[in-house]
Amino acid sequence: MSWILILGFALSVFFLLMFFLSRFVNHMKKEQNLQIESLKETLIDKDNPVGLTGDELEKMKQQQAEAQAHLREVISKIPVIQKDGKFQVDMDAVRKQKEQAAATNGSAVGPQSGKNA
Repeated sequence: MSWILILGFALSVFFLLMFFLSRFVNHMKKEQNLQIESLKETLIDKDNPVGLTGDELEKMKQQQAEAQAHLREVISKIPVIQKDGKFQVDMDAVRKQKEQAAATNGSAVGPQSGKNA
């Protein structure tokens, strides 16, 4: 029977402390003009992980789309061949492209300065 009294006392102290805690939190929110976000608002949106505004998000998406299109265009210009089941840069085709570019610019093709292309 004494454990029921202890349990009742412990629960009443617990709920009293929770009441004071909630009052304190509400007071601090008013005092500091704070607003606590709900859990739903804090979940990360897969389309907007950094929390940008609508205009900023659209601008970022447009920049990324342009960058991907440019990257796709640049990568498509690199000649590749398949050797031993792997794709490798076709160095002969790269040299030919450099020679053609140098010929159209009017400059002579000289020896490379030790750099790999």
